[in-house]
Amino acid sequence: MKHSVSLILLCFILLKCSSSNSTTNELDVTPPNQNENYSSVDLYLTKPDKSELFTLQSAKVPLYTQNINFSITLDPEITYQEMDGFGFSLTGGSALHLNNMSVSARTTILEDLFEPNNMGVSYLRVSIGASDLDVEPFSYNDLPDGETDENLDNFSIEKDKENLIPVLKEVLAINPNIKIMGSPWSPPTWMKTNNSSIGGSLKPEYYATYANYFVKYIEAYRTEGIAIDAITIQNEPLHDGNNPSMYMEAIDQAEFIKNHLGPAFEAANINTKIVVWDHNADNPSYPITIFDDAEANKYIDGSAFHLYGGSIDNLSTVHNSYPDKNLYFTEQWVGVNSDFKDNLLWHTRELIVGATRNWCKTVLEWNLAANSSLEPHTPGGCTQCLGALTINGNNVQKNVAYYIIAHASKFVRPGSVRIKSNYDSELPNVAFETPNGNIVVIVVNNSTIDKSFNIKTTRESITTSLDAGAVGTYVWQ
Repeated sequence: MKHSVSLILLCFILLKCSSSNSTTNELDVTPPNQNENYSSVDLYLTKPDKSELFTLQSAKVPLYTQNINFSITLDPEITYQEMDGFGFSLTGGSALHLNNMSVSARTTILEDLFEPNNMGVSYLRVSIGASDLDVEPFSYNDLPDGETDENLDNFSIEKDKENLIPVLKEVLAINPNIKIMGSPWSPPTWMKTNNSSIGGSLKPEYYATYANYFVKYIEAYRTEGIAIDAITIQNEPLHDGNNPSMYMEAIDQAEFIKNHLGPAFEAANINTKIVVWDHNADNPSYPITIFDDAEANKYIDGSAFHLYGGSIDNLSTVHNSYPDKNLYFTEQWVGVNSDFKDNLLWHTRELIVGATRNWCKTVLEWNLAANSSLEPHTPGGCTQCLGALTINGNNVQKNVAYYIIAHASKFVRPGSVRIKSNYDSELPNVAFETPNGNIVVIVVNNSTIDKSFNIKTTRESITTSLDAGAVGTYVWQ
């Protein structure tokens, strides 16, 4: 009887424990994850019909599931160039429109553009003197006909203090780390063979004077608290029909650098980078010719390109010839009468993807802002250049170049490194790892049909899709 009572008691205890454990397990069970089939990847999307304009999608991207779609596969162990950033040319005309806005309206758009947590533009190109998108041609040493000033006693950046410098100071207050490249469209006319702002060449007797002109420019901007990270020698040196402009052969650019500009920078302790060419991808031999000159080469950081001619792949020819030299993509315009969808596709494919896959550290669109009349411009300057912004008074309209740059600038921060990804002509793409360890992949659907595809990473792999002509930026936090 005693054993029976003990057995009954033991059974009761076991039953109680079992019941207790069952209750505990029920309380500890986490409800099924409603997002268990979704990744943590953010997608920012722009569609060619403008129904989505760099819009963060509310739903996360689905995790990869087995399928027969094309896969973009990343390899973060294989790295390429480090990025300086993405941005625009801040022309004199752009600065004029911004500076004429009310303080509050200007602050709003500048913070939208340059605040790193917003669009995050991190690189600007400005003109040394006037570009063709200024009200009129000017240099920093304009003189009456027949006069010269070899000592540059009359050098002055006062015209830049009207609009450009005030705007740059506001930009630097928002993002002190932004990098600025200066490019001249023409030296003072008295230094040129034709005494004109259009065309002509630099007279050899003024090579030393012009080198000092660059030194004075950099030092004058430094006095204003503005560091010039890099300069190019001449905007589009083989296009001498613009206003302003100047013709300059590669052999002359090499001569100017090795015997004048390089030594002048050394003597003045200037660390601003010297960049050559600054013209189209159809002539890779121009910068290579300069690099072949060992005395010029030692002063040069790299070369800059536009894409009004040639193939973007030609830039890799320059890199492969001189892999120690940096490449920059510095200019591409959007025509006012061209289609949003065509520009979104072409510029993303050729520049955001193409230029960076061909070693460029920057991608810059031309130009930041104009008004609805596409003004100002010099007599003979561009009359069809659509700004990334159209500014009329305090009213701001964002155009296609704004969204093209935003797809990269917001996430591919300076110091990001391009990493390996396989390429497909229907889904051109480029991938980066950021300084804080994020992975960023930019993809454009270059086909005429909607496309589903995968992106495979060492983190979360995803299955996704883009409409024909759409652009997506995928971000792994």
